[in-house]
Amino acid sequence: MNLKRTESQENYLETILMLSRKKPVVRSVDIANELGFKKPSISVAMKNLREQEFITVTPEGYIYLTESGLKIAKGIYERHEVITAALSRIGVPADIAEEDACRIEHVISEETFHAIKKSLLTGSDSGNAFTPQ
Repeated sequence: MNLKRTESQENYLETILMLSRKKPVVRSVDIANELGFKKPSISVAMKNLREQEFITVTPEGYIYLTESGLKIAKGIYERHEVITAALSRIGVPADIAEEDACRIEHVISEETFHAIKKSLLTGSDSGNAFTPQ
């Protein structure tokens, strides 16, 4: 199994998680509508995720995250939420914070992410002299 995931795969897994929280079942058409992609692109992506055992697809076309897919999706979603909150806290407008978090969540190191998360939770900046204006 491929241990290195792509940003695209992570986005699909996160989208499936979010849709599964809003809908009783998730189908390819729901993902296509959410992301603004054409259904054939979604079908290729779902085949890839299924082959990597991140999702299962029922004969009816319902898409479910596997244990490993759910773990990845929750991790990406947590990164998204924490990074969005951190950017908003330093004065970035909400829509821009949301957009930037979508990109940053895939490339930020574990160390940096955990430092940001700790800083948000404790309300401290670990002694740095930087104070947003």
